[in-house]
Amino acid sequence: MILYNVTVNIDQSVEDEWIKFMRETHIPEVMATGLFKENKFFRLMHEAEDGGVNYSVQYFAEDMDKIKEYQEKHARQLQDKHQLKFRDRYVIFRSLLEQL
Repeated sequence: MILYNVTVNIDQSVEDEWIKFMRETHIPEVMATGLFKENKFFRLMHEAEDGGVNYSVQYFAEDMDKIKEYQEKHARQLQDKHQLKFRDRYVIFRSLLEQL
């Protein structure tokens, strides 16, 4: 199992709008690719030094082939849509973790 973790620091001024977008649009679109088995959405419990709020969106895939397919065929379009809506109001960090 591979975890594709997306950590986002979102500006508080758009936090509610961003959560709605993630729940109603972005996460469902990522899951609609059929490449992930499940997802989880968390708010980090510590405060960010810059006044933003940190979230972790986790997508679980069976193997690296599914991750590569997502990155090659879907990621850019979905990331661009997010960028257009929340330009300059977030910082994002992506990581891949392998379950042992």
